[in-house]
Amino acid sequence: MSKTFIIRFCRKRLEKVYPCLNIGFDSQRLTQRPFPQPRRRHLSKKAKFRSGMEDEGVVPGGNGGGGGGGGRRRPLGALCCRELRLLEFPDRYVVRSADPDAPDHAFSVGRSDGLIEPLFVWSEDSSSLTPKVSTIYGVVGIIKLPAGTYVLLITSREEVGSCLGFSIFHVMSMRFLSCNGSLKHSKSQEKSDEAYFMSLLRTLESTPGLYYSYERDLTLNLQRTCKLTEERMHKPLWKQADPRFVWNHNLMEDLIENKLDAFTIPVIQGSFQSVQFALKDSPARITLISRRCNRRLGTRMWRRGANLEGSTANFIETEQILEFEGYRSSFIQIRGSIPLLWEQIVDLSYKPRLNIINHDETPKVVERHFRDLIQRYGETVAVDLTDKEGDEGRLSDAFAAEMEKLPYVRYVRFDFHNACGKGIFDNLQLLYDQIKENVENQGYLLINTDGEILIQQNGIVRVNCIDCLDRTNVTQSYVARKLLNLLLQQVGTFSSNECISMYTDIYEKFKNLWAEHGDEISLEYAGTHALKGDLVRYGRQTVSGIIKDGISALTRYYLNNFQDGIRQDALDLISGRYTVSRSGPPFRLNRFESSSYLPVASALIVGGLTMTTTLTLNQGGNSTHVVSSVLLAGLSAGVVPLVKANWKQFCSRPRLCGLL
Repeated sequence: MSKTFIIRFCRKRLEKVYPCLNIGFDSQRLTQRPFPQPRRRHLSKKAKFRSGMEDEGVVPGGNGGGGGGGGRRRPLGALCCRELRLLEFPDRYVVRSADPDAPDHAFSVGRSDGLIEPLFVWSEDSSSLTPKVSTIYGVVGIIKLPAGTYVLLITSREEVGSCLGFSIFHVMSMRFLSCNGSLKHSKSQEKSDEAYFMSLLRTLESTPGLYYSYERDLTLNLQRTCKLTEERMHKPLWKQADPRFVWNHNLMEDLIENKLDAFTIPVIQGSFQSVQFALKDSPARITLISRRCNRRLGTRMWRRGANLEGSTANFIETEQILEFEGYRSSFIQIRGSIPLLWEQIVDLSYKPRLNIINHDETPKVVERHFRDLIQRYGETVAVDLTDKEGDEGRLSDAFAAEMEKLPYVRYVRFDFHNACGKGIFDNLQLLYDQIKENVENQGYLLINTDGEILIQQNGIVRVNCIDCLDRTNVTQSYVARKLLNLLLQQVGTFSSNECISMYTDIYEKFKNLWAEHGDEISLEYAGTHALKGDLVRYGRQTVSGIIKDGISALTRYYLNNFQDGIRQDALDLISGRYTVSRSGPPFRLNRFESSSYLPVASALIVGGLTMTTTLTLNQGGNSTHVVSSVLLAGLSAGVVPLVKANWKQFCSRPRLCGLL
């Protein structure tokens, strides 16, 4: 480490003595070469938000750059109402601010027609009626269905910590307000359709992993936040948001159109974990924020691979922030499904066959995906953790073949199961040795106590396995630990021989942070906690961990086959991928419903096998018992292939949208 570099990281008083030390950074590390931008068009507020054109304050190359304090207090113009009152009148709902900084903000929604009206002046005596009053904590958005309008509210929240001085809240419960008075005059088919939509809305009320802040936009990482100009800091949060990571982007449109900025809160789905500890007798904090992309939102088996635009399933940006002695550091990694066109349709088998879709657009899909990453993050290294054998091997071979056509992206193939199959976590060092030079050259963001950027991250590591959950989380936690060690060594906190694993209390907190993060991400995509979580927590597999993984695997099987079709429809509805139409039936029901026939089939199979076993064990030479056992065994054996052959009728399948 050079003497100049050491001096550069000295305390604030040395920086004032040596102001010249702010020059001399490697200019190539601070320069992005974005791809040419399309010509901009004049769009409405709604179109600007959906297309991402409101991000004018962020230089293409996306991770950011430039100077500015990531922890600056936002002006009032950028704040959202922190506490609200819901007033329920017979003819309308009124949402009124109870925030002392914005006491006069209010709007109403008609209970029969869903008409939204901003109320610029509101007082308690505005109505002669006495409404039912309750406290709410945010308006997530508004959705219009064929028979009415529904308003999604945050009814309870939990403050889970702070990030750079701003409070972060976890959505604990939500409620849809129904404004569908016309439904009683609808036809029976319309009522049936609306009932299905309402069941989807009830599913969405319990969506896991939703986070927001009234003061800070969580969709932007720290490096991009530092690029916001002072002018843009005065704008509403939704104008600063990255549309890719706004979970409620489709729901916010009516609020935006009615200029209800104080009620328009960008919500992310992902994970927020934070831990405090003492590092060399100084307080420190590590925060882990993950942001799920909404462009191919879905469940584990019903959203795989990429769409034709190059957006992939389970695409997540994960940011690790360290706050220490007035310095702030950020390190970003991303994950996402293999960007080919492929599917893995559930068919009641434990591991459905994987199908690669042959399409003329496949090379362009891969190119679109990685060009977008380079535009946003800079140099990209793609790490593929899939197996080299079986269906995964075929998919990985196809991915490798496409990556050979992209010389500007480094592709690294690492068979995780083969290298770490016996729970030997440290074998990930073999992978890290291959990408170490890239990772260290890409760097991390570092901001000093004056809010000046000393170093910025100029590249990204993209990690994938099949689900981008279990193996991916283990690997990303390993890379994050290596970068944390590098950072603390370069700023002089650690010697060249020190690492956080030498400090047991800090290391345990770090591992638990990443394990809990992996569990939350897995719940959102697969419906269960992550597998291999004990590898992150303990560096090896344990007996209790194997049992827990077995239970989670069985739970995933059940959810994938019998629940996720409905959940996928709910996500397609909320994300705007499915367009609600008032003309014609929105979907066709199956000839018979899985909910009716699955219990019958299950009872015949399980009951038949149970009775067969019981009669066989107790037959005692009785010919009647022998005949009964044979008949029951035959009945059970006959039902199994019948169910297997008609799996489409028993599995829960999406009805609203196709796979691509």
